[in-house]
Amino acid sequence: MGEIRFEGRVAIVTGAGTGLGRSHALGLAERGAKVVVNDLGVARDGSGASSEAAEAVVDEIRAMGGTAMAHGTDVSDEAGVKDMVAQAMDAWGRIDIVVNNAGILRDKTFAKMEMADFRKVVDVHLIGSANVAHACWPIMREQKYGRIVLTSSASGLYGNFGQSNYGAAKAAMMGLMNVLHLEGARDNIRVNTLAPTAATRMTEDLLPAEAQALLAPETITPGLLYLVSEDGPSRVILGAGAGSFSQTQVYESTGITLMDEDNTPEAVAAQFDQITDPAGHVEMTDAFSQTRKYALNAAKARGLKLEW
Repeated sequence: MGEIRFEGRVAIVTGAGTGLGRSHALGLAERGAKVVVNDLGVARDGSGASSEAAEAVVDEIRAMGGTAMAHGTDVSDEAGVKDMVAQAMDAWGRIDIVVNNAGILRDKTFAKMEMADFRKVVDVHLIGSANVAHACWPIMREQKYGRIVLTSSASGLYGNFGQSNYGAAKAAMMGLMNVLHLEGARDNIRVNTLAPTAATRMTEDLLPAEAQALLAPETITPGLLYLVSEDGPSRVILGAGAGSFSQTQVYESTGITLMDEDNTPEAVAAQFDQITDPAGHVEMTDAFSQTRKYALNAAKARGLKLEW
């Protein structure tokens, strides 16, 4: 494979003032992309605002000979996102890459969490990602080219104590990716999810010092750059951290089919080991793959021929 480059491409990276976003923005610019550095400049919990971080990254990019602009909108503000996209189009005439990275934390156990804090975290991570993708979607469709990355987390994919709001938002990235992948395919819009583990201000209180030294954001950005490249994949959840990369996939077991007279909760309990047996599991490509599977299984059990 040849060198991955981004000359002629325009990228928006949200939450790009620090940490992973900064690393992604610098990586894209270093390989030729024009970059919109979006950062509201808030504290880790989303409070406050400052343009300094985004402007500093723009200065870094320009110092290396690259092209960049800063924009400080809150990604959960639809009007602000539309303004950011409009400024990028006015300056450069296209948008090829969207890296949805912006995020905040408001950790508490579910019992102690205020719903306002639950909602705000979901607004920034999920609604913010949808806002940016939605504003760029018609541009990418017209271009017949687009690369979108959503940022998930092991907290969403596998769970983490005290992060119900963050985990719910991060798990939602998989559902958004699955649908956008299907809807964007005909227009060469590829959509993937990055699930990083990095030493950033979001995780500084959670990781031992020795691990932080290994989990630098720069060890993750190469995976991101591949996902948004011209020959990158689509519908991949790429785990990344400390130079390690892996794929998370959702599979469905073969399961069982119960006939009408046997379809009782007691029968489900009695055969639960077989229902959950991973042998022969398959990946579902869309929602109707599961519906089709169940209908065909039921028809087969009854000796019926179902043309589907």
